[in-house]
Amino acid sequence: MYAIIETGGKQYRVQEGDIIDVDVIHSENKALKFDKVLLLNDGTNSHVGVPHLPKCVVHAELIGESKGPKVIAFKYKRCKNYRRTVGHRQKYTRVKITKIAAA
Repeated sequence: MYAIIETGGKQYRVQEGDIIDVDVIHSENKALKFDKVLLLNDGTNSHVGVPHLPKCVVHAELIGESKGPKVIAFKYKRCKNYRRTVGHRQKYTRVKITKIAAA
């Protein structure tokens, strides 16, 4: 059984036990619920939402925070002696999928 969920403007294919990195989620609770389920496959049938499945929820557990790789942006203009280097590391929230519940 797997599901496709939407969070942070991105889509993720998840199964029970998967550990995924999503955009930062500020939450006091360790338990999370993703209710924007786009597709649910139970092994034999696929259920597609228009745009979301109404009674389907993916339960997850908050593990911690992590950072992505460093991305370097270099700006340059020729003949003007203009050079700028900017670095960026995106922050992510690490989440473990515990249960896919469908009614």
